[in-house]
Amino acid sequence: MELIIFLVIGALAGFAAGLFGVGGGTIIVPLLFIVFTQMGYSPDNIMHLALGTSLATIIVTSISSLMAHNKKGAVMWPVFKNLAPGLAIGCFLGAGIAGQISGLYLQLIVGVFLLWVAFKMFRGGKKKIASSASSISNAHAALPSKPKQLAAGGVIGIASAIFGIGGGSLTVPYLTRYGVVMQKAVGTSAACGLPIAIAGALGFMFFGMKQQVDVPNTIGFVHVYAFLGISIMSFFTAKIGAKVAHILSPQLLKKCFAVLLTIVGFYFLYKGLV
Repeated sequence: MELIIFLVIGALAGFAAGLFGVGGGTIIVPLLFIVFTQMGYSPDNIMHLALGTSLATIIVTSISSLMAHNKKGAVMWPVFKNLAPGLAIGCFLGAGIAGQISGLYLQLIVGVFLLWVAFKMFRGGKKKIASSASSISNAHAALPSKPKQLAAGGVIGIASAIFGIGGGSLTVPYLTRYGVVMQKAVGTSAACGLPIAIAGALGFMFFGMKQQVDVPNTIGFVHVYAFLGISIMSFFTAKIGAKVAHILSPQLLKKCFAVLLTIVGFYFLYKGLV
């Protein structure tokens, strides 16, 4: 029964990864939180396990998603190269920071963060988005310098570890802020999810083992069975989500993304305050 649940979570998360370029973390974290709670795990470890396992599964979903987006020419590889080092270093350090925060505070932090991102996306949706015909060179010219992109990657990496996401919730708004069309922002975000996921998963494993987490079938703060079940299914459904992303209009895609974050954000605030 547990494996079936993890497969269903994987199907939903994979679709979200391809559609929104978020690595599926905004779906995986709340669902794993519910499942781990029902499994009777310690409240002190549940949120950390959800975050660590989410990042581990994003390794698979990001590969599938970025391959699909790359075929559409939506991944800006020069921008990815500028962001990747900061993303990896920041995410590993962020895992250590998250390990020192209580589960309750993590719930509230994640909830507030998602609502803030949703608000930014809703407000951004009112602005004129660059047309899909915009050239990649123009998008590059509008972006900050390489050092600033590297620093931005570090901040996004730290936040991604604390929130258990592939960075799309920050990377997508960051890129669209500088005039990058939504489809290219989503595609590049999907690629950025890979260094974030690898560094974050290793970080949660490392810091979780240092705290000697007493939960079966885990390596540090990563649940092995959940990782396998979610990864298997999400690998396939991420491709479907990526195809849908290129069918929808940029405006509609932004609104759908913001609605999803709003729902999840209020959920975590409710659970953290009740």
